[in-house]
Amino acid sequence: MSDPHILLSGETLALAMPRADMLPEYHKWENDPATITGYGNQWAQAWEVRAAGYERQRGNERFQQFELVRLDDSTPVGMTILEVNTYVRTAEFVMVLAPEERGKGHASEATRLTLDWAFHLAHLRVVWLKVLEPNKAGARAYEKAGFRPAGRLRRSGFWLGEPVDELLMDAVPEDFPGKSAVAAALGS
Repeated sequence: MSDPHILLSGETLALAMPRADMLPEYHKWENDPATITGYGNQWAQAWEVRAAGYERQRGNERFQQFELVRLDDSTPVGMTILEVNTYVRTAEFVMVLAPEERGKGHASEATRLTLDWAFHLAHLRVVWLKVLEPNKAGARAYEKAGFRPAGRLRRSGFWLGEPVDELLMDAVPEDFPGKSAVAAALGS
């Protein structure tokens, strides 16, 4: 495995460039039953589909991916993605954490670092996400990082085979909590 290329460091995590040699691990995380449930998906994704998608995504400036790396030992713990709409300077936020790294407080810091990049480097106006209503821990982590409730899509998702609401959340630069890691890295 190659060493991570760190882009932005937080307190315990960093955003890094995604690595091709990590693709099998990313694929494993995305096909974990809890991830499939959290995304409201029904099926695992075939390796060939994921590998082909990775190649397409790497060349797409509207699909910005970050590997999440623990600072103390450089272990990859997840990924965040910004699916950017360049016309209106907005992005949808998506996150996946390695199954063994869930429940350790990574979600809020990972979300906050990605919002920091989105607002202070990419100059996005709004970042939004959808979270299934039963995912209370996810919604709390997103709120802690600066997202606010923005609406709901009634019965548009599934959780353990049952239709559930998807909660819409968004963040604007004014919602960004605390000090910026970007500003700190630039000495501001």
